[in-house]
Amino acid sequence: MKKILAITAVCCLMFSSAVFAENEKGFINANASINKEMTPDTVEVSIAVVTDDLKSLQDATQQNKELSERLYGAMKEMITEANGDYVKTSDFSAQPVYHYINGKKNFEKYQVSNRIIVHTKSVDKVGEIIDRAIALGATNIDNLSFTLSSYEEYCDELLIQAAQKSRVRAENLAKAAGSQIKGVKSLNGSCNTSGVNQRIMYNMVAKSEMMDSASAMGSVPISSGSVKIYANVNASYFVK
Repeated sequence: MKKILAITAVCCLMFSSAVFAENEKGFINANASINKEMTPDTVEVSIAVVTDDLKSLQDATQQNKELSERLYGAMKEMITEANGDYVKTSDFSAQPVYHYINGKKNFEKYQVSNRIIVHTKSVDKVGEIIDRAIALGATNIDNLSFTLSSYEEYCDELLIQAAQKSRVRAENLAKAAGSQIKGVKSLNGSCNTSGVNQRIMYNMVAKSEMMDSASAMGSVPISSGSVKIYANVNASYFVK
């Protein structure tokens, strides 16, 4: 019985020593960032057709249906589905519109709105797409988004580089303090982008001006700009 107690005591002492030794370790925080600027290869444009009628919601809906079908067909002709391009409906609404005078609710008109998204890798055609949409009766074009189709791959590559940079930075700090890296305490990383969205406002009021610009320059002038990907790694390393 005494042997068993002695062995148990030794085991507890060894375990306590191991815990104490682990707790003796200090740690160093070393954060690192990497970024890369690239030309976007994918674009999405939001296009809406809005129709009004003073007397009938059904008539407003029928007008919208005819314009939307024509627009939808034309947009599909301008994309390449084999490349993953697509056209889809993103929002549809049909409702009466009211305005208030001296707190009194007054009927104004019936309004129907149908919004579609054109997603394409033919970034160089976005000006032509907008030009064609306007010519076919689009009443609102209010958002343009340029992105990278291989964003996740680029993010992973940059995170690896940022993690390596963080490790070197931690090793240099540990060496300067007379210590050595003994393991990873915590490690997390994330990616984000900038320069991917452009807000453009087109409605019927601005139609003549945009059409004049398109006629003079061939199509609505749109620049894709650049996309910058940022990879950030926050790391903590044990040192001893």
